[in-house]
Amino acid sequence: MTPSTYAAVLVTLLVAHTVADHWVQTDAQAVAKVAAGWAGRSACLRHVASYSVTLLVALAVINWRLGLGLDPVRVTVVLVANAVTHYWADRRTGLLALARRLGKGGWLDADPSAGYKLDQSWHVGWLLVAALFI
Repeated sequence: MTPSTYAAVLVTLLVAHTVADHWVQTDAQAVAKVAAGWAGRSACLRHVASYSVTLLVALAVINWRLGLGLDPVRVTVVLVANAVTHYWADRRTGLLALARRLGKGGWLDADPSAGYKLDQSWHVGWLLVAALFI
């Protein structure tokens, strides 16, 4: 992979992430995805599915327009792995527990937006890794 291909893939993933997480995700999914039980898991799965399709479509368009020659199998495998990390973080329990174990408890308790900021930085960090493997 060339540096320019990596840059194109990373920028595409970051832009598609923002659109998918804030515009494509429905209000019902955003509210329910952290709920306990099947209702919460189902809402989160629906969100992650639409999120992943958004990333896939964005990558397909960029691949087509820029002639990047991305491997469809590799893209699929990486997007499935990214979906797993996205689902885990969006369910919030594990992400917030990890943050507390890493000493972020004071921030989580003091700043109502800390959970969201940690969630978004988790996703962006995984997109950096995803772009490397795509």
